[in-house]
Amino acid sequence: AKMQKYLLYNAVEPEELPTLRELSTMEICKVWSGMSRYIYRQLLQKTAVEIGVGTFAVVPVHASVEEGKVLPVERPVFILSKPLKMFYNLESDETKIPDEIPVVQPDFEEIAAETHFRHEIVEQCVQETLLCFAGALRDNKEVEFSFR
Repeated sequence: AKMQKYLLYNAVEPEELPTLRELSTMEICKVWSGMSRYIYRQLLQKTAVEIGVGTFAVVPVHASVEEGKVLPVERPVFILSKPLKMFYNLESDETKIPDEIPVVQPDFEEIAAETHFRHEIVEQCVQETLLCFAGALRDNKEVEFSFR
């Protein structure tokens, strides 16, 4: 049900983003880099992380190497949630997360402890950023989200 809030019929209003308005760009980046490190640690432990608009996971893929040889490798991917794809009419590869991979929600307490923000701030900052992301999808804007 968490994801419902990212299916937007209307544009995102500034008052829906109180935390982002309080934080500086640098603070927002700090929160996301904490989030990014958290996701990275989970992926290293073969755990997927669901963040509302989709899921980060490491999935097995087959890479073609020379002379038609195929190499099984593991690749980190971001899989958009199905309802989101349908709602915004988006195209993306059908990637399945293998059943043996556990899927967790972000642990905002842990991310907060590491970034020295209150955990409510971390959680709201992440959710409001995702709301902006959804708003950009709704308005057909180009979105660039870069993760190390």
